[in-house]
Amino acid sequence: MRLSPLARLFGTLAMILVALVVLAPLLWLVIMSVSSTRDLTTLPLHWIPHHLDFSHYRRLLTVRANSDGAVFLSALRNTVEVAAGAVTICFLLAVPAAWLISRREGRLQWLLLIVVATYMLPPLLFVVPLYHILSQINLLNNPGALMIADSTIVLPFTAWLLKGGIDAIPAELEQAAAIDGANLWRIWLSITLPLARPMISTTILFGILMVWDEFLYAMLFTSDQNAQTLTVVIANLASGRVSDFGLLAAAGILAALPPVVIGIFLQRSLVAGLTAGGVKG
Repeated sequence: MRLSPLARLFGTLAMILVALVVLAPLLWLVIMSVSSTRDLTTLPLHWIPHHLDFSHYRRLLTVRANSDGAVFLSALRNTVEVAAGAVTICFLLAVPAAWLISRREGRLQWLLLIVVATYMLPPLLFVVPLYHILSQINLLNNPGALMIADSTIVLPFTAWLLKGGIDAIPAELEQAAAIDGANLWRIWLSITLPLARPMISTTILFGILMVWDEFLYAMLFTSDQNAQTLTVVIANLASGRVSDFGLLAAAGILAALPPVVIGIFLQRSLVAGLTAGGVKG
């Protein structure tokens, strides 16, 4: 498709504007993380620091007992555990659910509608029943509580996304394998899951991001500092009367690095998963 010079100019300007909107706050966050407190509190503001100050990163990566670094690294470990556990639980439950809805779509269309409707409900509606259940089984102030709570958010989304990926796999391949004597587990492991790998990678990445950024349940279900996740710890750093903006920026950068690294490794599968089914031949 050939575009006119005016259309190309408009598209270029739009891309530049989007890049500025997205990258400018990130760039300022990086600058803040290596700026001294004096540079960040002096008026007029010093947009470019006089010297690079990496003390905020050293402070957050220090493992000394009762230090900010010990709290931050403990929260990082808890976040990794909660994200891995919740995504694993959702994946194990969503794969058979998505496959069944996909292969029996005419009969189970109502079930898909319930799944999507559940995903659209605000998490605040589930706070009271979840708190009651978790308190009854003594899981409050425990990463396991957040795994269960976050699964209620991630599971509907995971099932819906995987269902779209399985829809793109011809059912005839599974039927041919069944005729050859393969059981359901063999069909899933040899045909369905390998062919759905791009969508599975996309689902895992989005599931991790949803759990990584979750704040409401993490705040309500964990009051013990040893069980809190990154979102709560970073919020606590900002809750004082005088906030250290450089420390907050460094915490934000460090908290964002693991999902970015995972996204880089899954980039090819992510693009393939997002474009799956976009073109039909």
